Amino acid sequence: MGLQKKGKVHSLHPPPPGTPHNPELVPRTYELRHAPGKCALKLYILFLSKEYMKRHTTASIGCLFMSLVVLVLSFVFPIVSRFATTSTKAPPTMSVPKNLVVVGGSYVGVNVAQQLAAALSDTFRVVLIEKNSHFNHLFAFPRFAATAKVDTRKAFIPYNPGTFAATPGVHNNTVVQAKATGLTRTAVELDRPVSLGAAGSEPVRSIPYEYLVLVTGTQMVPPSAVPGTEKRDGVAYLQQHADQVAAAQRIVLVGGGAVGVQMATDIKELYPAKDVTLVHSRATVMNRFHTDLDAIVRARFAELGIHTKLGSRVVSPTVSTAARADGTPLEVVCQDGARLATDLVIVCTGQTPQSGLLAALSPSSIGASGFVRVRDTLQVHDATLDNVFAIGDVADSGAPKAARPAAKQATVVVQNIQHLLKDEPLDTYASIEPAGIHMTLGLTKNIVFRNPQPGEKPYVVPREDGTYDMGIDGVWARRGGGIDANL
Repeated sequence: MGLQKKGKVHSLHPPPPGTPHNPELVPRTYELRHAPGKCALKLYILFLSKEYMKRHTTASIGCLFMSLVVLVLSFVFPIVSRFATTSTKAPPTMSVPKNLVVVGGSYVGVNVAQQLAAALSDTFRVVLIEKNSHFNHLFAFPRFAATAKVDTRKAFIPYNPGTFAATPGVHNNTVVQAKATGLTRTAVELDRPVSLGAAGSEPVRSIPYEYLVLVTGTQMVPPSAVPGTEKRDGVAYLQQHADQVAAAQRIVLVGGGAVGVQMATDIKELYPAKDVTLVHSRATVMNRFHTDLDAIVRARFAELGIHTKLGSRVVSPTVSTAARADGTPLEVVCQDGARLATDLVIVCTGQTPQSGLLAALSPSSIGASGFVRVRDTLQVHDATLDNVFAIGDVADSGAPKAARPAAKQATVVVQNIQHLLKDEPLDTYASIEPAGIHMTLGLTKNIVFRNPQPGEKPYVVPREDGTYDMGIDGVWARRGGGIDANL
């Protein structure tokens, strides 16, 4: 077969000399390659031509055979090609999302996680790591530890789906229950396997991060916090403590900070006949604030009939303790030698910074008091860890240990992560507002107090809009608790 292509019409077999050339009946090379069905049809027509059969019987038979082969292949080849293409096509690959990890799921941890999700969940997955099964509404604990006439279950609010309900993101932002036990420059190690993806995904015990925010807070003693990490344990503890308060006739509270003051006023208003005494190591209560707050609290104590012993540190007991059922005497022993007989001791002191997670990786980032040293950008002190931030009570930021300044820190961190992604200058955080607090002084009375600026008087707003259950239904709803308090 001599096929040539130089701008002319070519045949499969050159006709014998003297044969008239008929381009309409002879297939072209292009058609043979690109339109085999059309080519085969032309060859078949050619075979049926009586004139061609008379003159070229041998050529016609060969042409017919080739046309039939080409005709069959013209139908079989597309089917085989499609099957081969489909069967060998590689499955689509799923990209692994990069993580923005927040360790610590209290008020500020949830705040920064939600802000990160709102700003960056199109490109990152936000992972909130929290050891507790539920959000612990700590502000309600002093009241709920004093009375069983509240729905204690609602002080423990489900994290999912409420935390990221408003910002679901494309990468499944999530809250995982686990304790962070180790930290490297690229990942957070956990005490248990957790699932980060859809159902059926492989559990992991190490979560890689692009950016990390430490919001681990401080460890408080019960009843300011509760033992255990499960909701059922926390509910049981608060209810048992409330029963102990109801059973005790003499109660001593140790510590003149917010928790001690709030529990003392709650208990005395709930049970006016009980003997309630508050012991504090300083000469004034609420000593982190202007002395005007001490005067306000002391006046409320006098109104309710609460006793105080100030300027004396308690030696024992160091944890909350109830009198034994066998009648064994219980005493509070003070450093000055004083002894106070009581039926129940409630310890409301002690906040230890939970900075151990970072200490092993970056000892230079931990201050003498145990708090995390941070730069004014809220990055940790270690210059080699520019992608690690610390905020809230665990951070030595110069700000008061309170929710309001910590919320502003959360905003700065979110902005700075965005700046780092764009290689832009970072924002700085400066604590310029004086310390302030909103605290209860009984079941309905409460006060908003803020320390004065130089040359000014304290900001004081007395209020009487408190509710018996601390407005827990509203908190439950705002945090997505759902309709079932058992969740």
